[in-house]
Amino acid sequence: MPGHWERDLIKGKNNASAVGTLVERTSGYLILVKMNDATATSAVKGFSAALNGMPLKLRKSMTYDQGKEMAKHAEITQRTGVAIYFCDPHSPWQRGSNENINGLIRQYLPKGTDLTVHSQEQLDAIAYELNIRPRQRFEYRCPIEVISDVMAQEYNDTTSVQ
Repeated sequence: MPGHWERDLIKGKNNASAVGTLVERTSGYLILVKMNDATATSAVKGFSAALNGMPLKLRKSMTYDQGKEMAKHAEITQRTGVAIYFCDPHSPWQRGSNENINGLIRQYLPKGTDLTVHSQEQLDAIAYELNIRPRQRFEYRCPIEVISDVMAQEYNDTTSVQ
């Protein structure tokens, strides 16, 4: 069922910078979010804006780990309508889509680098590159194709005459 997201933070050099990652589970569609820092306030601002940029039918839930940057998770729910769930401690496999994509993201944003030098436009370009990359799990279709099909189906379901 589309609309369920996994979320994480990729941290930069000395944990002083961060980029937020959102992966839609059905399609593998990725959104990267520029963060001022790894605080709960930045998480609310960044993830709320990213989720609100998606159609309402693609905003059902978000699963996250136990990071302290989610201390204001209720505020994200209030701003977006997205239910937030937390994984069990030390259980990264409960967000497998996100853990997998984080490895791909590190090809563009290596560990130990300063992530503040990347603009939102640069992060959007990285996400686009990964969203047009064919995936075996989708029979070599890419995430942008899969989510486009999902959104077209949702549109057709709401506009069809019963």
